[in-house]
Amino acid sequence: MRIASLLASATETVCALGLEEHLVAISHECDYPPSVLDRPRVSRPRFDPTGQSSAAIDAAVRRAMREHGSVYVVDHERLRALQPDLLFAQAVCQVCAVPTSLAADAARLVGEEVKVVSVDAHTVDEIFESMLAVGRAAGAEAAAERLVQALKARLAAVAQAVAGCDRPRVLAIEWLDPPFVPGHWVPEMIERAGGRCVAGAAGRPSRETTWEALAGLDPDVLVVMPCGFDLDRSRTEAARYRNELARVAERALNSGRAFVVDGSAYFNRSGPRTVDGVEILAALLHPERLAGMDLHGRAEPLVGEG
Repeated sequence: MRIASLLASATETVCALGLEEHLVAISHECDYPPSVLDRPRVSRPRFDPTGQSSAAIDAAVRRAMREHGSVYVVDHERLRALQPDLLFAQAVCQVCAVPTSLAADAARLVGEEVKVVSVDAHTVDEIFESMLAVGRAAGAEAAAERLVQALKARLAAVAQAVAGCDRPRVLAIEWLDPPFVPGHWVPEMIERAGGRCVAGAAGRPSRETTWEALAGLDPDVLVVMPCGFDLDRSRTEAARYRNELARVAERALNSGRAFVVDGSAYFNRSGPRTVDGVEILAALLHPERLAGMDLHGRAEPLVGEG
């Protein structure tokens, strides 16, 4: 079997199922595990986001959608040369990754024998279902069952660790200019980690808002997790908008309960590392219960003056 993945979380799942040797192509955003970085990349964004601020990226995304109807381009010729049997994409968000519609267009050019699987999830349980779907499509259903059971066991361990704790009120910020509060699985991740999500709805799309609308929430904990940003970029972006963050979460900042995290790896993707994200959140919200959790390179306090 020859697998092409246009979705980072699907790439991670394929590898977690022991199918890495079958992976012949990846997307521009696939960066984990490191062993797949030598695979040909068959997609690219219509603009270079490197070093750009949230506002600049947002403007570029809106322009691409207005002018082209898509943020991404699929390399049809390279994909045709690689001749995949199975192509993974997603229909959850037109902006976050190559959409299934573009993948289907590419598959028609490659050949009718290419099977396109849309890996769509809006909740934690649906993430597990999507892993099983990847396993079924790739002939690795038993491995997928084992993976899901292992991940559910880790979530059960978190639930046990935080049982009976007071639940802090958590404000998560998924984008900074304009501000977005999280949807899909992230509010549920916060709840499973022993917190209460004060803005954003589980199973619904992430929602654009304003700093003025967030100003009265006064959360106990602030978590900054810009979509697609690693820890370094999240830190830089949080510093750029520190004044705005202080307006909506002054108490959390002053009490040392404001954090930046690697959103790209642990929160924005509907793959196996979502469970890592729940563990990270639990360690941030209840450090006395998860004292041994390694947060290096994953999360850190938001410090310094803007």
